[in-house]
Amino acid sequence: MATAPLKTIEADWDAAAQAIKTDGFYVIPGALRQSEVTATIKAMDKVQRAIERHVGQERLEAAGEVGVLRLMMRFDPFFFRFLANPVIAGAVDTILSPTAVLHLQNGFVLPPAKPEHAALFQRRWHQDYPRLMNGYLASLNALIAVSDFTEESGATLVIPGSQQKPRPSDTELEDNALALTAPAGSLILFDSTLWHCAGVNHSSQNRMGINHQFTCSWFKQQIDYPRALGEPAIEALPERSQQMLGYFTRVPASLDEYYRVGEARLYRSGQG
Repeated sequence: MATAPLKTIEADWDAAAQAIKTDGFYVIPGALRQSEVTATIKAMDKVQRAIERHVGQERLEAAGEVGVLRLMMRFDPFFFRFLANPVIAGAVDTILSPTAVLHLQNGFVLPPAKPEHAALFQRRWHQDYPRLMNGYLASLNALIAVSDFTEESGATLVIPGSQQKPRPSDTELEDNALALTAPAGSLILFDSTLWHCAGVNHSSQNRMGINHQFTCSWFKQQIDYPRALGEPAIEALPERSQQMLGYFTRVPASLDEYYRVGEARLYRSGQG
């Protein structure tokens, strides 16, 4: 299996955009400091326990979502900070759109491989945005390596150049899989139509990451973040984070809401 070389840049968004267009992905080491990595691991451990209590282990296993942490911001406001991360925000603004919104923020805790984990959806080849729009980039992933992504730990596998295309053949998947190795704190950007999956974790430790998917503002989010998080929590955030959470592109539920004016509008003007 091949391994992707690291590319170090300092906000070279032209290079990043070109790589995503040709290869489908781009790796940026150092998006998080070591202290931030340590704090993130601690917060993810806490949230995983909270989600298991809230959803129930049986339901998670039935859904093939052991180790998948959805709606982390609801259980710990720590995870709001990633919306304000300058590397993530810069990538979204310059490569996708300054009015893009967060489609999802999901944590991943990939455990050491066991036979029963073969059914986990992370291990299946897929596209996070399975719609081809004549080459139009409508969705961008910003995946944070919270622990080291190595071949041994099950680094994300991709098929370079497979973005904006139908599913490759099984032979192509087997022959062309590339492991996106990256040290903890790196940011992996990729076109959401890129064919990818989690590798097999042959290490003795969990492999941890946080996937952010951003889409054009007129697409529905995986979870209705404004409603799920509540107005008080969102209104305490910076305006840019509010916008990313879809707070400025809410759908009116009545004529009273529809005819609001100015900043009181749920779906504000100029949002793409």
